[in-house]
Formats: sequence, C-alpha cells, structure tokens
Amino acid sequence: MTKEEFSNSKLFTLNFDFCMPLTPDKSLRLSIEVVFILLGGLVIGLGATQHIFFDRRRIGWLLLSIALILWGARALYRPGKYWSRAENLTRGLSLLLLGAVMLAISRVPFPWVGRLLSVAGLLLLLRGLTGSVLVFRRN
Repeated sequence: MTKEEFSNSKLFTLNFDFCMPLTPDKSLRLSIEVVFILLGGLVIGLGATQHIFFDRRRIGWLLLSIALILWGARALYRPGKYWSRAENLTRGLSLLLLGAVMLAISRVPFPWVGRLLSVAGLLLLLRGLTGSVLVFRRN
C-alpha cells in the first residue's frame, strides 16, 4: 500500500463531526464545575488525612448545613429557567446530600468525621464531573 492509498483509505479517516464551540456561557459553567471538582478533591484529601481544623459543633456549621438543605430543596422545587432538567436535578440533589452529610458530621463521634468529610468531598467531585458532562450535552 502506497502512502497516498494509506491516507485516502476509509479505515484510518478521523471524523470530527462533534465540534461544539465553547461559548462564554459554557466556558463559565465549565469553569464553575472545575472549581467543584478541585474543591471535592481538596475535601477528600482533608478527610483522608484527618486534618480537621474546624469546630463542627458550632452554630455556624449547623446553620450552613441547614441552609444547604433548604437551598437544595428550593432548587428541586423551583428549578432555574436557563438550565436543563438534569442540571437542576444534579444541583438540587448535590446540595441536599451535602447539607445532610454536613449535618451528620456535626452529630457523629469524632472518628467518623474524616470519613464523612471524604463523602462530602466525593459528592462535590461527582457534582463537578456530572455538571461538566451536562454542560456539553445537546439539549
């Protein structure tokens, strides 16, 4: 097979039909999801190494966890106009579950805090990965 026949063969032709431009809206949403991925990785690392430098029994932690639960319930009850149903569901469920895990962190014995912190980081990481995929999904 000559060089010309090799380059013209259908077997080795690359197809670039899936070419979605990165609009400013998608770029911003993708960067937000990357922040969630990085934050999730950081929280997983903190939970795995047991570097827990916060007071989980303070009223601020409790208020933040309740606020996240309410915010997630609101996101599920009254979804945003400009996002798809899957994005609203992802956003609402991740906030609800993160608030529930944070509420549990404030009430469990100290040896469980690192594990639950890693679970919270995993939720953030999965939300970022799922959101990144949903940014480029065709509506």
